[in-house]
Amino acid sequence: MSRQWIRFPLREGECSRQAHCDLPQGTYEREMGREGFFGPTAHLHHKHPPTGWIDWEGPLRPHAFNFNDIPSERDCPLAAPLTLHNADVKLRVWRTHGAMRHLVRNADGDELLFVHEGAGHLYCDFGHLEYRDGDYLLIPRGTAWRIEASTPSYFLLIENSDGAYQLPDKGLLGPQAIFDPAVLDHPRLDEAFKAQQDENTWQIRIKRRNQISTVTYPYNPLDVVGWHGDNTVVRLNWRDIRPLLSHRYHLPPSAHTTFVANGFVVCTFTPRPVESDPGALKVPFYHNNDDYDEVLFYHRGNFFSRDNIEAGMVTLHPCGFPHGPHPKALKKSQEDPATFIDEVAVMIDTRRALEVADAAGAVDVAEYVNSWRAPGL
Repeated sequence: MSRQWIRFPLREGECSRQAHCDLPQGTYEREMGREGFFGPTAHLHHKHPPTGWIDWEGPLRPHAFNFNDIPSERDCPLAAPLTLHNADVKLRVWRTHGAMRHLVRNADGDELLFVHEGAGHLYCDFGHLEYRDGDYLLIPRGTAWRIEASTPSYFLLIENSDGAYQLPDKGLLGPQAIFDPAVLDHPRLDEAFKAQQDENTWQIRIKRRNQISTVTYPYNPLDVVGWHGDNTVVRLNWRDIRPLLSHRYHLPPSAHTTFVANGFVVCTFTPRPVESDPGALKVPFYHNNDDYDEVLFYHRGNFFSRDNIEAGMVTLHPCGFPHGPHPKALKKSQEDPATFIDEVAVMIDTRRALEVADAAGAVDVAEYVNSWRAPGL
């Protein structure tokens, strides 16, 4: 059945003519949005910061996790600690060094590896591909692969458990906006790939329904001599992303979408100039994202809208309450705004509620919920 949102933009009381710009004096704007910034919205102007709570009780609350403290060194990525998950997506963290002595194949979903630290080589059914920090490695479901780390490597694993990763529709911007598909790299059947082929005994560990099976071969199964098609591993580095900018308007996170999946999206925040228009907000706006849980993995840089957050930490803002910049960040943006944002972060917005697994719960920063309190409270 065809359907459409009920949409009839209205105005009531003292409000701005343009969202996120020229707010009424002494007010704090809060956006209530549907469908992850793609649906209907309302912008409410408050006398007080929407995050100005002084107490919090109950299971719903914002979280910060220090993933750096999770023991995640494993010989097998399929055994990497589970952190946050639902029916659509599973987030794991994995540290490794040296060369894997077996192959893995995920039959439960596509893998998206974000390289937080390190460099090395990926060998897979399609050939050989080098990786470095800041790379996304998109590995389709059913691909056999292994890692040879040249330097100790730390990955965020984002498993798409229901469907395949796709690129966002860039609409009027055209297909070359944000990043040109021509920057996507694929594995090559190069000399390094041929050199690793041998007649020794190899195993493939296969994950299906979250259980591991092991298949043994009397040779290396990565013995492809040629292939063709458009289902393959691809590599994208955040340094090849050219973010959308508006000097007069703070763009929503959806403008930075990198990959789309069933039930969630992956966005990448990269360095960019700050909005220069005097009336434009220069930090993320307060908002209720009442259909999505929001996860942010902090990769590098100065995380300008957050206090006491370091690289390798993760925040989770479940839907159901307003959130936005910390008080110090908001004050600085009003009194002494920066001119450039030097940060890189990966955001995962999920349509279904996320569960916090034991590994993440053990590194939960309990005081994070109080970090929005105004100084002195």
